[in-house]
This record gives sequence, structure tokens and C-alpha cells, in this order.
Amino acid sequence: MRPTGKLHLGNYFGALQNWMQIQARCRCFYMIADWHALTSDYADTSKIEDNVWEMAADWLGAGLDPARCVIFRQSWVKEHAELHLLLSMLTPVSWLERNPTYKEQLQEIKDRDLSTYGFLGYPVLQAADILIYRANGVPVGDDQLPHLELSREIARRFNYFYGPVFPEPQALLSKAPKVMGVDARKMSKSYGNAVLLSDSKQELGSKIKTMYTDPKKIRIDDKGHPEGCVVFNMHKFFTPEVQDIESRCKSGALGCVACKARLLETMNAGIEPVRESRTRWISKRKDLIDVVRAGSQNARKIARQTMEMVYKAMHLQGEM
Repeated sequence: MRPTGKLHLGNYFGALQNWMQIQARCRCFYMIADWHALTSDYADTSKIEDNVWEMAADWLGAGLDPARCVIFRQSWVKEHAELHLLLSMLTPVSWLERNPTYKEQLQEIKDRDLSTYGFLGYPVLQAADILIYRANGVPVGDDQLPHLELSREIARRFNYFYGPVFPEPQALLSKAPKVMGVDARKMSKSYGNAVLLSDSKQELGSKIKTMYTDPKKIRIDDKGHPEGCVVFNMHKFFTPEVQDIESRCKSGALGCVACKARLLETMNAGIEPVRESRTRWISKRKDLIDVVRAGSQNARKIARQTMEMVYKAMHLQGEM
């Protein structure tokens, strides 16, 4: 993940829960992608350092276990940049220009100049991030499949020229549930509609009060339409009696105020353990840094082994 700030419920249900399941059965490498943050935020880097540690605390607070997975920082494993350089020599520009995310963000993001070499080439760095660990699988959602396929194409091209160094990583597909923001759009920090894992009960209450509900349900006893209601969408993640809430809403037996009050109870109870754990990690910055430093050292051992294989395959000298 790119360190762009504190994590929200979309990150938690869309990625972190899947990561925690995978760490139980695979050797996993989870990377704080601080170099990737530069591809769009190169003009102002003042927040990246704090965001790195906020993200690390969110990960550990949510349940990633450094005894069961490798948690590391991209910029602390210099071999990522080294492999990125070598892969960039053999990656056709046309492959990068057809990247759907590249085209989409060039059109949609107008407050930053993204016409840079780094932004065009970030999929090559992304491929290096994956291939340097000779990864067999990458946890992704459907929307990320084009990115992974490009990494597979780069691996095939390298292997064609120099011999079989890299496996072609497979997609570990997960059906990421749709988590709505408070305004019924996809939850995103850039939209200002996110519920954060670090939000206090008071902050949760304020956000729940503003959540979009059924505009046709004006009076308490009006029959509601839960589909499309942000509050009901949140109940699916936190409230055990969600089916009862759905039927009572539809019948007019449950008003929106009571529905929101119940959501505050269950959401706060669900978030509280994560919030308390991440707060403990934030208060112990040295311990937090030590976890990421140890993970980065472990990651670098594998990365160095890979680079030795790469240099040998390419008939280059490698390190002095």
C-alpha cells in the first residue's frame, strides 16, 4: 500500500482482512510503498514519513503479525530500485501507455502534473516489487488484474531474453466487498468520505449522523429501501442482526435515527480493538520502527539473492 494517510474501512475490509488470512498459510511480504507515493505526490513529500508510521500502526493494529509475515519499507530495500532500472531497459513504452489506470488518472487528476517519467513507469517498479521476491501469488482484486498481468509479461520477457529467473505470479483473487463512504460514493480519503480505523466513538457518531440514507423514508413509519443506504451497507459489516434490521426498515418498523444509533454501537465495538492496538503502537514509535527495520532486513536478504541471480543471467558483474 502507498502511505497516503491513516487507513479506512475500505482498506480494512477490501485488503487487510484478506492479508491476515493469507499470512496464516503462506510466506507473505507486505510492503509500505513509500517510493510509489512519489509517483503522484512528488511535489510535496512532507507528509510521507508520518504516513509511513501511521500505516504501519494500522497494519499491526488490524492484526498483521510480524512473526508470521514480513512487514517492510520499500525505500529500505534498495534492490527494488536496482531491479526496476534493469527491467525498465526491456519494457516497451507501448505496454505502459496502454495501462488503464495511467490513462484514467491522467484524465481525472487535474491538480497535479502526472506527465512524468516516474508516473508512466510506475508499473515497472511495481513489477520489480513483486518479482524481486520471486513471488508465486499476489493478493489482488479484479480491478488490479491488468497491473499484475503486466508484471507477468515483464517476467516472461526477461525469462525469454536471459533464462528462467522469475516465476509468473498468479492472482490470489479476493472479492473485495463494496464499502460505501458517508456520501454513498466509494470510500476514499481523496473524497473526504472515509471512516478511519483510528476514529474515536465521537468521530464515528458525527460521521454516522451525516451518512446518506433512503431519501424516500421521511417519517419513521415510512417503508424503507435499504439497498443503496450507506447505513445499511455498514450494518452488513458490523451488526449481527442485519437481516432483522433490513426487514424492519422495509416494513416501516425501524426509523433512520434508531438505525444509526444501533450502527454506532456495533461499529464502535468492532473498531475499538483495532483502534486501541494501533494507539499502543503509535505511542511506541521505536518498537514500530524496529518491526519495520527487522522486516526490511529480512526482505533485503531475499532481494539480494534475487539480484545475484539476475546479474548472473544477464552476464553482468553485479556488486564489487
